[in-house]
Amino acid sequence: MSEELEQKLVERLARRDEAAFNEVVRLYQKKVFRLLQRMLGDPHEAEDVAQDVFITVLKRADTFRGESRFSTWLYRIAVNHGKNRLKYLGRRARGKQDELSERSEGDLVESATMSTTAHIDRPDALVEGFQMERLLRAALETLEPEQRELVVLRDAEHLSYEEIQAITGLPEGTVKSRLHRAREKLKEHIERAMRIRPGIKR
Repeated sequence: MSEELEQKLVERLARRDEAAFNEVVRLYQKKVFRLLQRMLGDPHEAEDVAQDVFITVLKRADTFRGESRFSTWLYRIAVNHGKNRLKYLGRRARGKQDELSERSEGDLVESATMSTTAHIDRPDALVEGFQMERLLRAALETLEPEQRELVVLRDAEHLSYEEIQAITGLPEGTVKSRLHRAREKLKEHIERAMRIRPGIKR
């Protein structure tokens, strides 16, 4: 979408134009849901939070000043909602044993690499790809929320460092250093899993 069309859409949205709101949802709902699902690791939570995101976008549309792309502003709202939900879920789980720390590394990898191939006509590459995806998902959940957020924005959503800075408010150096540590942690987790469950190809 061109900046001119985007600006007109935002102006209509700020006037509580229902058609404009529906258009924003149509354009961005899949991206917002995907972002939140990767942050939260739960599609049901992601769906609930995504609804809150678009309600917030509608309520705050008149505060958008055009200092960034509208999509960047919307992502910032989505990320903040996601972080708040993670904090809420963390508080709710406090006092209970954390499932990831309770289970052995072997159990975690076993769950992450379970293959539902009953309806797949082989080939082995599909199975291995599916297993790796599950493994990566499990590894992502071991990261701190701030690290997970950056990995999702950079490596899953492929946003530029400039966009990530605008969304998170972090300096570029901080983004890069935290992202580096997050990637190292993911690498260590996956390599450890590979030793426990040999035969999964990267």
